[in-house]
Amino acid sequence: MLNLAGGGARLCDGMTRRQSLQVGTLALGGLSLPQLLRAESQVEKPQRHKAVIMVYLVGAPPHQDMYDIKTEAPREIRGEFQPIATKVPGIEICEHLPRLAAQMDRLVPIRSVYGSPNDSHDSFICYTGRSFVNQPAGGWPSLGSVVSRYQGGTSPAAPPFVGLAPKAGHPPYGSPGHPGMLGISHSAFRPTGPGLENLVVGEVKLDRLTDRQSLLQRFDTFRRQADQSGMMAGLDRFNQQAFGLLTSSQLAEALDLSKEDPAIRATYGTGDTKNYGDGAPRNLEHFLMARRLVQAGVRVVTLNFGRWDFHDQNFSEAKNTHLPLFDQGLAALVDDLHRLGMADDVAVVAWGEFGRTPRINANAGRDHWAEVGCGLLAGGGFRTGQVIGATDRLGASVAQRGVHFGEVFASLYRHLGLDPHAALLTDLSGRPHPLVDGRHAPLKELA
Repeated sequence: MLNLAGGGARLCDGMTRRQSLQVGTLALGGLSLPQLLRAESQVEKPQRHKAVIMVYLVGAPPHQDMYDIKTEAPREIRGEFQPIATKVPGIEICEHLPRLAAQMDRLVPIRSVYGSPNDSHDSFICYTGRSFVNQPAGGWPSLGSVVSRYQGGTSPAAPPFVGLAPKAGHPPYGSPGHPGMLGISHSAFRPTGPGLENLVVGEVKLDRLTDRQSLLQRFDTFRRQADQSGMMAGLDRFNQQAFGLLTSSQLAEALDLSKEDPAIRATYGTGDTKNYGDGAPRNLEHFLMARRLVQAGVRVVTLNFGRWDFHDQNFSEAKNTHLPLFDQGLAALVDDLHRLGMADDVAVVAWGEFGRTPRINANAGRDHWAEVGCGLLAGGGFRTGQVIGATDRLGASVAQRGVHFGEVFASLYRHLGLDPHAALLTDLSGRPHPLVDGRHAPLKELA
């Protein structure tokens, strides 16, 4: 396994005892040092590939205060924010999203997202497109896990699925998307915390590594005889992935933002790396890291942003703590993808688990509203510069072209080269399931 924790008492060669054990544990993959070094020499830069960056807006943002301003509604519905014109005539969005407004020709606001089974806070539907109610045996897998299963990595040095989600006080807020029925070997790789230097091979002498390898191979024989659960097969895949990461500095370099042009870093900004309440950070560098990871060959990157559960002081919270940072980070990402010629290859989606109540409560907040919410798409070769869907005058229900989460997932799978209905998942009882519910087709508006 690859452990990023670091720490422990240091040995005479400068390594910590924990680090030396971690390197030894990686020998479970069965590679000798010469093989490892040969793999290093053979690693190539990833080919051009399709990818998805998914931004989970933790806790559900207020749809009617972002892309669906209701200027003609009563004040107790409309709220404080004003609409502004965008680069596309006829499309208006919130005044506190000026950078996104200036790039509206590259975006697709969806004003009619529905499908949340209830108003419980859970990132599940954002990562799977499915309800967490009445799941099949093993549970529905996230998009990243499906891609890991069907497409794998673009190179040994690039995990197919990376989650930039730190732990959160409310566990679903810190989820990168779970593997469900596909098993732990298709979990997200999570490069959080200290010890990122462990992603590259240090000065480990041949005799020390081979001694550990020999010992651990004997343990390996025992564990295979003892294990009947299939867990070891998943761990073997982790070991193989860990060796791939260690035989190249490619991933470590992607995560090292000091290697980025300072002028580009400045466009993203830094935001705040601390968790917002029991939610996620408002870390703008995660947007840049997502782009660098995709460049390094990762197929799916998820990142969690903020905590939008504004039951109190919705407008001051949105205006002062979330909207400006989200506007800067996402606009910088979209612009960067176009600058680098990656916009057709990388699809971006940003959304939360549901919307917010039309009526403003006594605490100047908006409460949970599962009836309808919003989302934003970019890149992917999609036909951008348009709005999809509409709500009624109060922003309370779908009025035109409701868009189910599953339809967006069908579009993302098609972008990645997977048929959302022909490809099948097998649950733990042996039953087959399509990647997306058969009722949900890719959005024809995007073609």
